[in-house]
Amino acid sequence: MNPILSTVDNEIERLTAFLIDQQQQDGSWHFCFENGIVIDAYIIILFRILNVQNEDLIRQLHDRILAEQQSAGFWKLYKDEKDGNLSTSVEAYYALLYSGYSKVTDEPILRAKHYIQSKGGIGKVTSILTRVILAATGQSKWPLSISSIPLEVLLFPTYFSINYFEFSGYSRVHLTPMLIMADRRFSISTANAPDLSNLIDTRIEEDEPAPRGYEEMNDVIQSGLSRLLGSPRYIHEAARAKAEQFMLQRIESDGTLYSYATSTILMVFALLALDYDQQHPLITNAIHGLTSMQCRSDAKTTIQNSPSTVWDTALISYVLQEAEIPDIHVAIRQAASYLLSRQQYKTADWSIHNPDTIPGGWGFSESNTINPDVDDTTAALRAIRSLAVTQTTYQESWNRGLNWALSMQNNDGGWPAFEKNTNKEMLTWLAIDGAKSAAIDPSEADLTGRTLEYLGNFAELDMRHKFIKRGAKWLTQHQEKDGSWYGRWGVCYIYGTWAALTGMRAVGLPPEHDALQKGANWLLSIQNSDGGWGESCHSDRLLRYVPLGESTPSQTAWALDALIAVQPEPTPAVNRGIKKLIASIREDDWKSSYPTGAGLPGNFYSNYHSYRYIWPLLTLSHYRTKYGQE
Repeated sequence: MNPILSTVDNEIERLTAFLIDQQQQDGSWHFCFENGIVIDAYIIILFRILNVQNEDLIRQLHDRILAEQQSAGFWKLYKDEKDGNLSTSVEAYYALLYSGYSKVTDEPILRAKHYIQSKGGIGKVTSILTRVILAATGQSKWPLSISSIPLEVLLFPTYFSINYFEFSGYSRVHLTPMLIMADRRFSISTANAPDLSNLIDTRIEEDEPAPRGYEEMNDVIQSGLSRLLGSPRYIHEAARAKAEQFMLQRIESDGTLYSYATSTILMVFALLALDYDQQHPLITNAIHGLTSMQCRSDAKTTIQNSPSTVWDTALISYVLQEAEIPDIHVAIRQAASYLLSRQQYKTADWSIHNPDTIPGGWGFSESNTINPDVDDTTAALRAIRSLAVTQTTYQESWNRGLNWALSMQNNDGGWPAFEKNTNKEMLTWLAIDGAKSAAIDPSEADLTGRTLEYLGNFAELDMRHKFIKRGAKWLTQHQEKDGSWYGRWGVCYIYGTWAALTGMRAVGLPPEHDALQKGANWLLSIQNSDGGWGESCHSDRLLRYVPLGESTPSQTAWALDALIAVQPEPTPAVNRGIKKLIASIREDDWKSSYPTGAGLPGNFYSNYHSYRYIWPLLTLSHYRTKYGQE
């Protein structure tokens, strides 16, 4: 008898009881999706400019931002970002002063000012969101990386080598309001606006040199402009109207643009640029939607970029069932009913590159009705799998979801997140920090691996099917030389390697397969001395594995789950990892809240408050299922 099993049993019982207790009456789970201080800062600035009367929220966001300041005066995106983050520090400084609750003479503000000046001032900010907010509020000129893109690109036909729908959906909903504002050289301020002119170093060029290939892309844009018919004025007005309609057609019922806080904030500024009144219903509804995205945790308040309700609900229901909670349990039934109500039946932007496919995917957040993604869809399908066997309603839902997920496979064999075959490298040449990750939505190892895991373990499909073979082949071709895989939506190589290994095992690749052995050996080679695993957010910026030096619950769980999938016996390394995992679940320190969700390399990371419970429970359940008879 494996002596660890009784400890594993006890921890599974404790975690399942905790999660079931956290379920809401409607069957969903609401855990905080924390994204640093960036959105909190933008909300303060926007609310002050619009004179939104919500003093309690503004004060709470101010206090949360101030509490995150480091002794050296800066703010970080993650704990081991040793020299701080200039863009985040500028956002924090600006918002604290705009709130009115901090003054220029306050010691924390003076420390922040000194840090920003020591890094070259706001002219050295690289985050495009920060630069746009500064320009939109009159603190700096419009960055050329945005103002040099003509609005007319929205009119380019779909057959042209660059057209608007070759950009990723995430990119489009942010770029459109930016282009509207830049086109009008829009800026708005108030009498109480902070003066950031002392943070501008006039000796420093504000605009970074364009990346290699940018000029070539610009030539293509000019070629496209020359093909548009009509007078320049007529074409420009048509482009502006199309940009406006693009936003209006993608507003969700809660008032947000595409269910994201960041794009909604930009939309409000863009509507002002289009001469909408500050009290226009579209703007007041957007403010209401943004306000409803707040999350309170540990006596702090933050604004989430997009509440993770559907994602968390799907994952928690799935892992509870992996932990042997039966589908007749009320928690599973209620979660399934909730998920059924969130399946999407609208033909939206995803269909442009994937026509003639019946809708049936799921999105990330509760208000999201037009932006399904592959990861949320397979997560929801895992959660309803058992009920789909016995109940017609769920079987129909399952069939639609499975069909949609299969239809999203890219021509190269892998799976994207949101839209099919949007992987034109030329668009990554934009002179925008993070364009390589944000501008396109190519196949990724984490999406491909997770989809294969679902198709193998839940849809019972294997390598006998050509599309499964193509997915597995994509993964083997994109394995790094050291045996790892890069994961786009989690941090980072541990995440990608976990997804790839579990996916390939699920569709029938044998444990002794070279790619699986290399991946497992790589994971073993980076195990920490305490038995766990931890990876730094630096990894996605540097595009190589960077150890955190400490172990986090979710990354330890991912590594172990991958090893369990590949190894027939519970090795000493895995058992040490299991002991560390159980210990780490009960710890409540910075390692528990270190961001392991990725958004935009170097700019945006997420701490899913649910992850410290979901992934450990999944791994412990898989350990018990596979090794329980030892």
